[in-house]
Amino acid sequence: MQVKIEPSQRFGKPRNPVAVAAKLRAAGPHTKGATAQRQSDKRALAKAKLAPKD
Repeated sequence: MQVKIEPSQRFGKPRNPVAVAAKLRAAGPHTKGATAQRQSDKRALAKAKLAPKD
């Protein structure tokens, strides 16, 4: 008797136990730092077409 294994059932490399632990405690979304926020604001101001008020 032979058991036929399809490509979707094949096992790849064994899982890395260290990586599994790291994935389980994966961090959530991070906020931008003060410098990155300041640079982003500066770029947004440069992009905006400001017209002087009369």
